[in-house]
Amino acid sequence: MDWSLGTFDWSLVATIFFGAMSGYVASRILGGEGFGFFGNIVVGVIGGYLGSWLVKVAKVPMMDGFFGNLISSVGGALILIFFIELIKYMQRSNQPARKTRTRK
Repeated sequence: MDWSLGTFDWSLVATIFFGAMSGYVASRILGGEGFGFFGNIVVGVIGGYLGSWLVKVAKVPMMDGFFGNLISSVGGALILIFFIELIKYMQRSNQPARKTRTRK
């Protein structure tokens, strides 16, 4: 088994890096505290796939390379976080009101 770094597949490392960065940036843009390290990775990776898919489907001209990937990843993560927050809001608003106890 050859463990040299020359044959190492860096695509997984790049995916995790972009995921963490884009998830964090998107959560900060929306004013949140983020989802933690692993949560930002998950949101960023899913958002990255969503963003690059939307760019292809909408045929949006996007620059190549690091910044083009970052922009589409952050855009997808923003959309994903928006829908996550919308679902959380809808769940909170559908819960019955709590009965409050009065102190005597």
